[in-house]
Amino acid sequence: MEKVRKYIHDTIEEMRHRVSWPKYTELQNSSVLVLIGSVVFAIVVGLMDFLYDSTLSWFYNQF
Repeated sequence: MEKVRKYIHDTIEEMRHRVSWPKYTELQNSSVLVLIGSVVFAIVVGLMDFLYDSTLSWFYNQF
């Protein structure tokens, strides 16, 4: 039990004093970048899906 208690204590100490947390503005900038990247990726995948669906529908309607 003592090992578990020491592990938890050491983990808390490391999270408080040794981890460098980003500033709020850095966090906002990173979040905006992830949001923009996700939207661009979704648009690209949506366009590819539309293109493949249109192409396959046209192909199957030929028969």
